[in-house]
Amino acid sequence: MKKQKTAKKTSIGGQAVLEGVMMRGKHSMATAVRDQDGIIRMETERLIPTEKKPLLFRIPILRGCINFFASLVSGTKVLLRSAEVFGESEPSRFEKWLSEKCKINLMSVVMTLSVIIGLALSLGLFVFLPQFLYEIAIKPLFRAAFGVESIWIQTISEGLLRIAIFIGYILLTSLLSDIRRTYCYHGAEHKTISCYEKGLDLTVENVRTCTRVHNRCGTTFMFFVMMISILVVAVVRSVIEPIFPTVGVDGFTLNKLWQFLIRIGCIPLTAGLSYELLKALAKTDNPIFTPLKAPGLLLQRITTKEPDDGMIEVAIAAFTKVLEMDEDASIPTVKFVTARKFGEFKEEQTKILKDAGVDEQADVDWIFCEVLNVKREELQSFDKDRLLTPLQIENITALINERATGKPLAYVLGNANFYGYTVKVDERVLIPRPETELLTERVIAELKEGDTVLDLCTGSGAIAITLAKNTKAIVFASDISEDALTLAKENAANSGAEITFIQSDLFHELNQKFNVIVSNPPYIPSAEIETLEREVKDHEPRLALDGGEDGLDYYREIAKTARKFLETEGVLFLEIGINQAEAVEDLLKKHYEVTIYPDYQGILRMVRAVRK
Repeated sequence: MKKQKTAKKTSIGGQAVLEGVMMRGKHSMATAVRDQDGIIRMETERLIPTEKKPLLFRIPILRGCINFFASLVSGTKVLLRSAEVFGESEPSRFEKWLSEKCKINLMSVVMTLSVIIGLALSLGLFVFLPQFLYEIAIKPLFRAAFGVESIWIQTISEGLLRIAIFIGYILLTSLLSDIRRTYCYHGAEHKTISCYEKGLDLTVENVRTCTRVHNRCGTTFMFFVMMISILVVAVVRSVIEPIFPTVGVDGFTLNKLWQFLIRIGCIPLTAGLSYELLKALAKTDNPIFTPLKAPGLLLQRITTKEPDDGMIEVAIAAFTKVLEMDEDASIPTVKFVTARKFGEFKEEQTKILKDAGVDEQADVDWIFCEVLNVKREELQSFDKDRLLTPLQIENITALINERATGKPLAYVLGNANFYGYTVKVDERVLIPRPETELLTERVIAELKEGDTVLDLCTGSGAIAITLAKNTKAIVFASDISEDALTLAKENAANSGAEITFIQSDLFHELNQKFNVIVSNPPYIPSAEIETLEREVKDHEPRLALDGGEDGLDYYREIAKTARKFLETEGVLFLEIGINQAEAVEDLLKKHYEVTIYPDYQGILRMVRAVRK
């Protein structure tokens, strides 16, 4: 819905770029580009205000000439930057060969050549071609009809030809899909500025209703350049050529080169005069000046097209950012997240982790696998020149930076693999360990159809989920932590496991017996927790680690109470800490037949205790 405000003027102008819009204000510039993942990317820059620039930038005509060439440079730079965001094509074998053997970045070479060729094409189309067409087509007609020719006839004829070529050029380019999309973004730029100047809120709905032509458009400027050049070139030739009669109107090859150079030399003056005219006309809506504005506005109907809502969103984002930065000098600038080559980016991220004290190549691999959604063996065969998208770069960078703080990889990724299942983990729960998988495997072998089993101190629910998915037992899971149970329930739902969850401090809230009880309780002695690696002591929940002064508090309670909740000949499975086997066996042997098993490293870490 429109919300009318007071109409306002703004000096903010813009330029359509590849899949985006650049907006430029008094103190800042912002370029917004929608990348191939549909995300609006932003790059901003602080500008030197005009009043702080040298005097040359404030002298009429001269300032227009300077701004014209400065705009060519900055406009080309912004256009190439937008291309980097939108995504380059995969490098060819030739580019890879140049990069590896000659240390040449072919894309940079191509971009430089594109600028040179573009300038050459412009001079060819709009300076040389009109001159050539006049010589072979119009000049013979005038000589045949009137027997004369003049500088003014030639200059006016070439000017009209130049305008016709320009119109034909933009009509033909508008047939190309990529150029047409750029024209749509051009329309979004104009509509956004018009919406602001009408005093409307910058919403997609409001912008959509606004005009896509604008008095300060570059298309109008180019039309003024072509019109004013007729007068400027004619006057300059009339003054200069009589001074050098040997290369005057009646000359031959040298004459044509001389005329060509004069036209090029007149461009700065023409640009300066056109800038002043555009600036003056933009300040007035007096109908008397409509004839001067009308041709440029009509041409804008070709160089702008109706944008879709997504294009308008991009233009609004760029315009709004310039408004914010012009009003608040403290807002920092930002750079585009651009596509990167897989090989060099992976090396860079590996170094970041290594410098942070995380010298784990596997961690880098798993982070890349997570974001790229590939298996680790597939990652090893990736082409080092394969391009990663800005979104992939952004996501990998964020995860690497998290891991560099010492945060465990599983918490960084948000999941861990347990017995072939992916379970969500975060700092509410302990990260499942490989030895716990071995314990779970023994429990699976023990359970029969219809047995009831309790996962005591369930944490993430990894053990309970694995038992529910691999046996026909009736599975219960308990934990003292409400946060841990919330996560365990989410994991169970995601895996489709049927589990009954109970919040309980060990056995306090339980009221039934089980055929099997399995538990991986806290078993680290309190004083040893601070000696653990930072990934554990700084991030994993202390509640799931702290086993009391000697690490055996939970085992004492289990040895004392568990038999009341076990069926006759029920089985108790426990994971224990290193060097705790003898102590735990002593706690259990009075009421249980105890067997202790080693883990994968041969360390006694698993207890099987059958109730006597």
